[in-house]
Amino acid sequence: MTPRLRLVLGLLLAATVVGFLVNLTLGSVAIPLREVVRIVLHHESEQTAWLFIVEKIRIPKACTAVLVGWGLSVSGLQMQTLFRNPLAGPSELGITAGAGLGVAAVMLGSGSVTSLYAIRQLGLSGSWLIVGMASLGSALVLGLVLLIAGRLRDHVVLLLVGVMVGTITFSVISIWQYFSQPEQIQEYLLWTFGSLGGVLGSHLYVLSGVVLLGLVLAFASSKALNALLLGEAYARSMGLTVRRARTLIIASTSLLTGSITAFCGPIGFIGIAVPHLTRSLLGTSNHRILIPANGLIGSLLMLLCDSIAQLPGTQSILPINVVTSLLGAPVVIWMLVSRHKSVFV
Repeated sequence: MTPRLRLVLGLLLAATVVGFLVNLTLGSVAIPLREVVRIVLHHESEQTAWLFIVEKIRIPKACTAVLVGWGLSVSGLQMQTLFRNPLAGPSELGITAGAGLGVAAVMLGSGSVTSLYAIRQLGLSGSWLIVGMASLGSALVLGLVLLIAGRLRDHVVLLLVGVMVGTITFSVISIWQYFSQPEQIQEYLLWTFGSLGGVLGSHLYVLSGVVLLGLVLAFASSKALNALLLGEAYARSMGLTVRRARTLIIASTSLLTGSITAFCGPIGFIGIAVPHLTRSLLGTSNHRILIPANGLIGSLLMLLCDSIAQLPGTQSILPINVVTSLLGAPVVIWMLVSRHKSVFV
């Protein structure tokens, strides 16, 4: 790793720490940065209410933002490399919709009004149930897209196939909603807006564990991802077992996208936008560097989106999916406009 890359990674890490602390100061109750640092380091404050707000509400939400940023951005990076398509991402390939189908199976398939809150009240068993179903839905959709991808060589057509698979998945969910009770539909629609504030206590440990496992698998596949950049035929000539590499990448992406979507709802544009920002900033295609840099930029962007979503100084909170779309869509437009240049360095 060159000194310049070390410096960039160091600056990104420092910016993420600063962004994390600033995020803790924002909300309906403004808390000075000095007090936030004191609570984080010493677990004490001049006001008991500030201590409770920071420790019980804001730190779990900021940690969730960091996990979401890491998970979705690394998922998007893996998809863009695996399919050799700069427009690929968890949402664009229907993987997020597959996770949504798994959540719908839990929330709408019980025959009674089942909110995420009620599922979480089941404790760890409820968390594992919804994470397992969402990850299974993601894996099924990704496996289907990958199966079709073996018969296609046109990247644009492959992207359209992903969009169509996602549309079919949404149609199945819509049919399920049509035959569900109004209260069930309301609970499901609230989940689709996306939120970082509902992951507390033991559920944060479950989300952290699953995301960490997905990231470990992603790091383990970094060498394979580097080889796949040169094409499957060349990767095979280098001794890479492509099927094993695909399985590893599918498992990583399914765990990351499935667990995050299960707990936080569908969150768009992070998976497709962040890898492009990272490549532009670092100027490298080495995944051993791209994966950590991608995670840091994704975390920083999610902390920024969450800070904006809180509408500081007001009592209102915007859905996080709305903010990520407003910030991520311009990046995708910029990428499409400059598409005549190679996005893979």
